[in-house]
Amino acid sequence: MKLGIIGLPQAGKKTVFEALTKRFEEGFKNEDRMETVTVPDDRIDKLSAMFEPQKTIYAQIKYFFPKKQESVTEKDVVYNNIRDCDALIQIVKNFKTYPDEKISPYQDFFQLEQELILADLITAEKRIERIGIDKKRGKPVDNKEVSLLQESLKLLEAEKPIRTAPEISEARELRGFTFLTAKPKLLLFNNEDEDENIPSFKDKIDENAMVLRGKLEHEIMQMPEEEAFEFLKEFNISDLAMDRVIKKSYDLLGLVSFFTVGKDEVRAWTIKKDTAALDAADVIHSDIKKGFIRAEVVAYADIIKAGGYPKAREAGTVRLEGKTYKVADGDIINFRFNI
Repeated sequence: MKLGIIGLPQAGKKTVFEALTKRFEEGFKNEDRMETVTVPDDRIDKLSAMFEPQKTIYAQIKYFFPKKQESVTEKDVVYNNIRDCDALIQIVKNFKTYPDEKISPYQDFFQLEQELILADLITAEKRIERIGIDKKRGKPVDNKEVSLLQESLKLLEAEKPIRTAPEISEARELRGFTFLTAKPKLLLFNNEDEDENIPSFKDKIDENAMVLRGKLEHEIMQMPEEEAFEFLKEFNISDLAMDRVIKKSYDLLGLVSFFTVGKDEVRAWTIKKDTAALDAADVIHSDIKKGFIRAEVVAYADIIKAGGYPKAREAGTVRLEGKTYKVADGDIINFRFNI
């Protein structure tokens, strides 16, 4: 799963990307960058301490930072580069670059939103035009696709992103178009070092939003671990915004984790919410899905409360589930299968 980082010039995109991924580069290289990051999860830490495995493997997601665009033509290239992203993170500048600067965070947000809406509007209009030509030539037409495209146009013409209508943005017939405004989006307000306030216009938009102090956290991420710990303690910072952004990214994608545990490995497996046990087994190995018999399941809270797997079994919290069981976030599963 991949999230694309977007924003207007000087919003702090590179700063945020590097703080999130802990990958720092001197100067500015005008090229696409992508990094895989570990999703912080206290549950994995506690399970690892309980089972003392040889390996501990966390869930992961990817962040994509497209190269800088200089012109309208190059913007089209950037938009094409982020079309295969599963979600977007828009960095909104909430600090002053120059003393006399009058551009507001809302103007920053709205300008980029309008660019994305326009890009989708062009895509939808071109497809409808193509369908009209095919229809005149006697080619078969998917009426459901046409209807969804027309509904998308209505939203875009009203300056509304497609994601505001889940019945359209999640429709199977439109997935191939990779509409930019159909993707889930997280707004990150990039504030001054001492400013933790969220802009007042947040209540006027239907967006997930968070505040971070990008420059400050970028500096912290480059400190030696002991120095960073002392810095956080001195400034009474309980947790880094970047960790919360990573967790929020995971949630934004509609993802949950289930775990497999043992002496060899404690591991988090990433699935979509409400995934059936049979399909969760396939994430581990296709052979497990083919030979699926039952899923032996215990909730994370129950195994922690019991103090281990054997005691959870004695307490009766370990249960057997079938193929259609919807895996819950935090389930610890041992798949029984036979090939």
